[in-house]
Amino acid sequence: MSTASGNFRQGELDKFDELAQRWWDPDGPQKALHALNPARLGYIAARTTLRDAAVLDVGCGAGLLSESLALAGANVTAIDLAPNLLKVARLHGLESGVKVDYRESPIEALANEMPASFDAIACMEMLEHVPEPASVIEACAELLKPGGRLFVSTLNRTPAAFAVAIVGAEYVARLLPKGTHQYRDFIKPSELAAWLREAGLELEDVSGLAYEPWRNSARIVSRTDVNYLACARKP
Repeated sequence: MSTASGNFRQGELDKFDELAQRWWDPDGPQKALHALNPARLGYIAARTTLRDAAVLDVGCGAGLLSESLALAGANVTAIDLAPNLLKVARLHGLESGVKVDYRESPIEALANEMPASFDAIACMEMLEHVPEPASVIEACAELLKPGGRLFVSTLNRTPAAFAVAIVGAEYVARLLPKGTHQYRDFIKPSELAAWLREAGLELEDVSGLAYEPWRNSARIVSRTDVNYLACARKP
């Protein structure tokens, strides 16, 4: 596993840092993320016990999923490399009274520090923003306890995903800031499955995640050609 701390693009961190102050605004630039959050939490909760579980949120942003996992009873550690996002996450935690251990740390470094420490790991909409997603998967495998589960969400590299996630969401409906995603960085389920196998994880499920902007809500579906979720278990 790579132990380098350079598995990030500074431009990506800067881009998300600029959104930090409005991250928790349900009608702000992360409106779609607010809609996706309950569906993601439901997918995780249906496949692992959260109460009193040690859970890691990788690429936590300003803590939307982190706080939801904590409210479901988990003991949550959350990591990101964008300092302004972490600052907002900590401030929101103080205001809401929800306890999360936020850390500015590369996941590869955390894997060296805390191997086999977590019952579950969430890595949502993060893999498509790093240069070496396979390194993130490998680090997640190191961090999981035997029997623990990794939950991933990302975008499929298909014409449908390009039309919906980039053209539609960024340029037509303007649900996301322009430049949020790069098509070349989208990940096919077969590629993700190969990384999971190489890391010693067993793929248990792949499901689609459909965002419905007219209702500002999301649901789990069978189609995986745009957004999808995956669950893998460490033997």
